[in-house]
Amino acid sequence: MLSQNSLETKKPKKSFLAPWLEMDWILLLLSVGLTLFGGIAIRSTEFQMEQKYWLQHCIIGGIGLILTLAIARFRYQILVRWKWAIYILTNLSLIAVMFVGTSALGAQRWITIAGFNVQPSEFAKLGAIITLAAVLHDRTANTIPAVLRTLAIVAVPWALVLTQPDLGTSLVFGAITFGMLYWANANPGWLLLMASPLVSAILCGVYLPAGLAWINLMGFVAWYSLPWRWLGAIGAMVINLASAQLGGILWGFLKDYQKDRLILFLNPEQDPLGGGYHLIQSRIAIGSGGMWGRGLYQGTQTQGHFIPEQHTDFIFTAIGEEMGFVGAACVLLAFWLICLRLTMIAHNAKDNFGSLLAVGVLCTIVFQTIVNIGMTIGLGPVTGIPLPWLSYGRSALLTNFIALGLVEAVARHRSSS
Repeated sequence: MLSQNSLETKKPKKSFLAPWLEMDWILLLLSVGLTLFGGIAIRSTEFQMEQKYWLQHCIIGGIGLILTLAIARFRYQILVRWKWAIYILTNLSLIAVMFVGTSALGAQRWITIAGFNVQPSEFAKLGAIITLAAVLHDRTANTIPAVLRTLAIVAVPWALVLTQPDLGTSLVFGAITFGMLYWANANPGWLLLMASPLVSAILCGVYLPAGLAWINLMGFVAWYSLPWRWLGAIGAMVINLASAQLGGILWGFLKDYQKDRLILFLNPEQDPLGGGYHLIQSRIAIGSGGMWGRGLYQGTQTQGHFIPEQHTDFIFTAIGEEMGFVGAACVLLAFWLICLRLTMIAHNAKDNFGSLLAVGVLCTIVFQTIVNIGMTIGLGPVTGIPLPWLSYGRSALLTNFIALGLVEAVARHRSSS
């Protein structure tokens, strides 16, 4: 028989399910719900056709869910010691695309592995989040050298993605970097100054007085936020003026289809059968949905296959047409709740590394959702950015679930010692 002391010191065994009970189940269920909802919408886009993208979407979603549950069990802090290995592997995968990649739709973004096309740029977003979180977690970005170091780190994968060319994903890298720098205590004025040259180039090209006013404003921001007030103000104004002049030169480096995407959303009717076709048909589809939608498999634009790539980048048009304003609002509500849960996890994380991981994922979801839905309703140019968990895309869907697993690991360990 055991002694009394043995009985008192014996620790109770933890249940096998105990680690998962501490997860953020609201976040997980919302993500799984969007995945299933996406499968229904994808099925509608290929109704009475031989494609089975909806089935692949659901299978990959199931695999992603298993990965999420597995990753959530482990301590995410071990990734700190592997940050440079992850960073090198990320860049090597992007370099490999340049030599053995598969081309489609005017870009070389995929690597064929065992008959499946893998898109390294999707996984590169997660690699960048992990690397930046590890770099910023012990030395915050409250100094200019720290900010410059962060920009130098992310510049390599960003440049490799941009040369594929993949303008949409390269913009996601920018959103991730700016969001994580802000969370790591970077001066908001510095972030505004970093983005200002692009704004100057656009404004000066569209309306010169507005561009000049913006340049003067950036001079004041530099004077207020930089340690070298007058030197910083003059330098900021010179850089913004130079960027306005260089805007025309950089415009020449873009592919023709990229130029069309950036311009035609303002007036898609000027090329209704070319670059503006996607936007016109998308607006027609969403507008025809009304309050309650035309009904599943009943959308005229969706079932008539008037919208190219509807199962991927334009999946929101099928939801808007067949499920109406109510269905679209439910999707937006689900994304809002996901972002709310990610913000709560970032705020309550036990360390800076976990908090930054959650913020990086949050920035990715927010930016992709705004840009994707914005382009489908005519508020932005067409970009190759999928709608998280809803659009068909095996690499993108797996990346979202792996990222979700990391965030769930942060949530699970927030109250542990």
